[in-house]
Amino acid sequence: MIISTGTASGKSLAYLTPAIAGCLDRGTVLYLTPTKALAADQLRALRELRITQVRAACFDGDTPFEERTWIRQHANYVLTNPDMLHRGILPRHAQWSSFFRRLRLIVVDECHGYRGVFGSHVAQILRRLRRVCAKYGSEPTFLLASATASEPGTFAKRLTGLEMAEVTEDASPRGSTTIALWEPPLTELRGERGAPVRRTATAEAADLLADLVLADVRTLAFVRSRRGAETVALSARAKLSDVAFSLTNPYVTTPTLPTTSAVPDTSTIPGTTAAPGATSVAGTTCATPASGATSVVGTTCATPASGATSSVPFTSAVAGATRPETAADRETTAGPAPDGVPSSEGRAPHDAASLPPTAPDLPVHSRREGAPLTAGDTVATPEQDAWTIPDADPAELAELPNRIAAYRAGYLAEDRRLLEKALRAGTIMGLATTNALELGVDVSGLDAVLITGWPGTRASFWQQAGRAGRDGRDALAVLIARDDPLDTYLVHHPQALFGQPVEAIVLDPDNPYVLGPHLCAAAAEIPLTEEELPIFGATTVDVLEDLVNQNLLRKRHAGWFWTRRERATDLADIRGGGGAPIQVVESSTGRLLGSVDEPSSHSTVHTGAVYLHQGETFLVELLDLEAGVALVSSGNPDYTTFARDITDISILSTLRSHALGPGTLNFGEVEVTRQVVSYLKRRLQSGEMLGDEPLELPPRTLRTRAVWWTLPASAVAPLAEAGIDLGGAAHAAEHASIGLLPLFATCDRWDIGGVSTELHADTGLLTVFVYDGHEGGAGFAERGYARAADWLTATREAISSCECERGCPSCIQSPKCGNGNEPLDKRGAIQLLDILLALT
Repeated sequence: MIISTGTASGKSLAYLTPAIAGCLDRGTVLYLTPTKALAADQLRALRELRITQVRAACFDGDTPFEERTWIRQHANYVLTNPDMLHRGILPRHAQWSSFFRRLRLIVVDECHGYRGVFGSHVAQILRRLRRVCAKYGSEPTFLLASATASEPGTFAKRLTGLEMAEVTEDASPRGSTTIALWEPPLTELRGERGAPVRRTATAEAADLLADLVLADVRTLAFVRSRRGAETVALSARAKLSDVAFSLTNPYVTTPTLPTTSAVPDTSTIPGTTAAPGATSVAGTTCATPASGATSVVGTTCATPASGATSSVPFTSAVAGATRPETAADRETTAGPAPDGVPSSEGRAPHDAASLPPTAPDLPVHSRREGAPLTAGDTVATPEQDAWTIPDADPAELAELPNRIAAYRAGYLAEDRRLLEKALRAGTIMGLATTNALELGVDVSGLDAVLITGWPGTRASFWQQAGRAGRDGRDALAVLIARDDPLDTYLVHHPQALFGQPVEAIVLDPDNPYVLGPHLCAAAAEIPLTEEELPIFGATTVDVLEDLVNQNLLRKRHAGWFWTRRERATDLADIRGGGGAPIQVVESSTGRLLGSVDEPSSHSTVHTGAVYLHQGETFLVELLDLEAGVALVSSGNPDYTTFARDITDISILSTLRSHALGPGTLNFGEVEVTRQVVSYLKRRLQSGEMLGDEPLELPPRTLRTRAVWWTLPASAVAPLAEAGIDLGGAAHAAEHASIGLLPLFATCDRWDIGGVSTELHADTGLLTVFVYDGHEGGAGFAERGYARAADWLTATREAISSCECERGCPSCIQSPKCGNGNEPLDKRGAIQLLDILLALT
């Protein structure tokens, strides 16, 4: 069975009840979760029940070795993750024989996290688990849970290989959530080819996080990368340090400061409307851009409960209102910001005094020149913020920066548990985190969530937004758009977000690059027999034959056997891309900071890259691929780095194709040769480009799957005659389509790649490719093939609705383009897509 209802709807109770009943009846329970944080949170909840017959324990990479024997022999409720199941439990199933014989229930929590290549690996791990259970005579029930799964029964069957019943009706009570769509303001800076540059989403998130924490609003800021989470936390702490410094030096003479005020009720703002299609989102307040305006204001959508439409007042922090900068805005009360803390040029002012209803009401005052700072005064910081000083003693205010922290994978287990506990207790009021806290962790009491950049899918968006207000209170969620085609599209087309179902979860268990290693692992656990092959899928026989030819398996009358001394589980890197990881080492001390999987090392720890680890910034001195080491040194640069690559692609086979307008849409197997050739340096806060540094790294070859479309010469000839650069038009369409595919497939733009050419060697035509960035494919390109008309229509709309003249990062420029975003033709891309979609 799969339970697919909203966040905080009682799914945990739904599986805890039969799980505990099974333990009381001398059975055992296996609980699987994508993250260690969720397992630790569930263990805490179980122990709070104080049921002595339930002997629950976490068995993962953080479990001390001295405890593991006791867990195997005595625990009846084991919480683990697919990684440990793959490497630590299934290969040693004989040591778990007592547990498996009594296994009654397998809980797969937050199962929507199992998508793409990772989901394909988990699907095969679950099939191996079913085999081991059968060996010990148990036939456990699978109970899956997800807050955000489209077509849950179909997905669950694909994940487990079992028929599934669905529970989708959600009658749980919940508070309303105010959702703001925030587009950072344009700055005066110019990027590649003179394109306008917006203030970065991480800089906006840091400002908002500091504002909300200062107003005593408990906030979780989701950031897309580990480095980004560290950056947001550091910047927000620095801003609160400025406030604390000002308050502990009360006689600093400053000019008269402007008085802040809240933005008026949005009902008075012309051009504000409810998001189309949002009436199906119960209790949700959404924000839509006013017609012709760049800022975003909030309106309340009609809900099924009331059917009424009303407006709510938003502060400038939430509404994204902007005003001209004055000389007073540029003055400071405490001198320049600390070294290494970037300025916030170009950001909209925030009004911490008039936050949504979840925040306390704080008075706002002005102050005469030269007067001492006191509680209730408004302080202008070096970042042009206006904050109201809470009524607190100096010792408490000096602790303000310590109320913000970062949370991400890679921290020690005890550090992560302490951070989770501090957030629940209110000791920490603001936490910048990766998606490590997205899945199910009970952090009740949160008032607000900041989502820094589109998280990749609607499913993740609603999951992250649901972290706030989990105790039934009203809440705030702010989506801060990056300078990216999809983020920009959603801010200006909220109907694509509200009132729309979440995406279908894409995974491909039959991918031979996934299936092969797990067949080897299964044979090493228990020799494979002919009768068991259907468990692993229709392509199993062909893959087994290939494994025998590679001398990985040996076929005997009794079945297939693993032939090597090495661990078969080492063949499958379920979260990475294969290859030995690169160790990140501090050159001056020899300290091991962490590791990076080999394929991504070319773009993340190349020579010259900026690398962040637990709040410390490092510069990569040398990447030695042969030794598997990246040497780094401590540094404090005011820029970040982005790797760029060049790509060639060849068609191996066409699996499906059909006509699309005058052209043809195709799906098939391709070989991609990719080489990282340089990296961009961009100023941390503003996004200003500082340079493009060359790199010498070896090319990588990838056999994967792609969707591509072609147009005949007769269709594009009129464009060429009109002076359109066909290569630049195809290049621009490729960039934009990569940016929009995540709206239709559960992927991130960094999971996919693309190539475009005016004349491709294999087709002889103008061709645009979008391919899966994982060996053997991940199902993303196939999803794009199935939704091509909708996907390419949205791509055309994203380009045409962008306010720039010649192209910018919000529509057709890409941060990972190896050609320096040359050539690009925005107008040509629109006309090319018009022809393909038969819109002309």
